[in-house]
Order: sequence, then structure tokens, then C-alpha cells
Amino acid sequence: MNTNLPIYSKLPQPLRQQLDHKVKYFIRDKTFYGCDGLVVTDEIRVTIAGQACLLLLNRPTNHYYKLHHILVYPSSFVASRSEQNESGVVSHKRTGMLGESWSQGKVILSWDDVIKGANNFSDGQNVVLHEFAHQLDQESGSTNGAPLLGTQSSYQSWAKVLSKEFETLQRQTNSGYGSLIDQYGATNPAEFFAVVTETFFERPVQLRHRHPELFEEMKLFYAVDPTEWVD
Repeated sequence: MNTNLPIYSKLPQPLRQQLDHKVKYFIRDKTFYGCDGLVVTDEIRVTIAGQACLLLLNRPTNHYYKLHHILVYPSSFVASRSEQNESGVVSHKRTGMLGESWSQGKVILSWDDVIKGANNFSDGQNVVLHEFAHQLDQESGSTNGAPLLGTQSSYQSWAKVLSKEFETLQRQTNSGYGSLIDQYGATNPAEFFAVVTETFFERPVQLRHRHPELFEEMKLFYAVDPTEWVD
């Protein structure tokens, strides 16, 4: 785990033990498929599972119970999309992708980008954290940026804080201002949650400083404080 996931060595011992257990369960429970000639190895399984299971630490969890299949490409892959404009005209696009999360029990990842995200755990860019945040979001029954939170008061606080932050990011994006949170998060609330998850785990000190309320919401949801893992 240390080799391809340097953050592992910075976790407190109890969290490392938790992660070890969750990774073993994850690998036993999910089926990995290599695409475009990629041969799935233990290194690939452990590197993906290690990052995905960071999102499950300290939380009552079902281990992504809706997820069954993980497809891994050697590098970025092309996906076909149909889009309809306001006039009803449908166009077809082919887009290069680093990852995708499907509600039908499937995650697709680029191995090159999995490794890149694991080795640089401070740039706020991590395809595994992003796509598996989508999986958590989808467990509520819809992909809308509001995962299963528990109490009604939790949903009220979550909606208040994340809606405000999402609107701020949209304004910054439209105005051309830079932001700590990747501006892809301005696409919709689901992408905002996934992008903020990346920032929370990889740039927690900056997130706590610049967006304290947002940091606290993520800390409550994920039940860990990644600022404690920073040197």
C-alpha cells in the first residue's frame, strides 16, 4: 500500500488498520476488468481500493453495495455522448475521459490517472476519489450532490452550506476568477460534491482556511480530518 499510496503512511495506526480491512473486503467483493489490453494485477486492485476506501473510514458503511464492476483502461478513454440542445437537436460527441461512475453498478477508470492521483496527494486532483464520491452520492437514489446523511437537520445544514458554496463557485467560474475548488465543480451539484471531496482529502488545510463551513460539512460526512495527515 505504501508504494502507490504514500498518504497511507501518514494515517494514524487505527485508520491504517481500518483501511487494510476495508481494502481486503473491497477486493473480494468487486470484480475488476482490464480494458484495451490492460492486465489487472494486485497492484491495480490495491491502489484503486486503497483510495476508494479512504472515503469509508470511520463511517458506518455498506462498502459501495451498489457497485459490482470496475473497468480499468491503461490511460484516458473515449466515451460517446448524445446531447440535445434547446431546439431539440441531438448531437453526438466523443469525449476523452479519465473516469466515469455509473448508477448501474460500474466505475470506469484510467490507470495512468489513478497512479497520478495516488502519487500526488496534494494537488486536489484525484480521479478515484472523484468517481467514488459519485458512488456515495448515488446511494441516496439520485445523483444530486446530497448523499445519505442521516438526520433531517444534517440535510438542512448540508443544503444551506453546499448551495451557497456551489453558487459562489459558479459566479467565480463565470467571471473568470481563480478558485481553490476545481471549476469543473460548477457544472452541477453532483460534480460539486465530487470535486469538493477531492479538495477535502488532498488540500484540507487550504479548504479549512478558505471555506471553513464547507470543510466542516465534509468533515462531519466523512468522519475524518485530513488536516491531521499533513506534514
